[in-house]
Amino acid sequence: MGLYEVCQVLVLVTIISIIDLYMNLLAQNPFGTVEVPDKLNSIYGAEAGPAFGKLIQFGLRALVVGAGIYALFNLVLAGYAFMSAGDDSKKVAGAWAKISQTLIGLAFAAGSFVLAAIFGQLIFGDPLFLLKPSIPTP
Repeated sequence: MGLYEVCQVLVLVTIISIIDLYMNLLAQNPFGTVEVPDKLNSIYGAEAGPAFGKLIQFGLRALVVGAGIYALFNLVLAGYAFMSAGDDSKKVAGAWAKISQTLIGLAFAAGSFVLAAIFGQLIFGDPLFLLKPSIPTP
């Protein structure tokens, strides 16, 4: 084995040692033990699985509420566009298109919960399985 091969082996051993040291540093918990505040324990519980499921549930509800608020503003703006259209048939058609698209989107947002309940009942035997998720933890 020549000097070149020995240098290559030493470089590889050094790189592997640095990677091993870095991985050991990453494996340690730099934050220590983090206690859940009592207020959150009373709302979400101490277990991680159901708490994460409630977080997902809250996010989905917030999206639907946001869709409802957006639909309300969109309907008001479309109604104003309809009233101010006058005799212009293009503006009237645009306002009706905006109104119908808003109502279709609102029906889609509300229908997603109905479809989730139907699929939850058909696949898992519980209509709330997809609407109130719980992540099992070991």
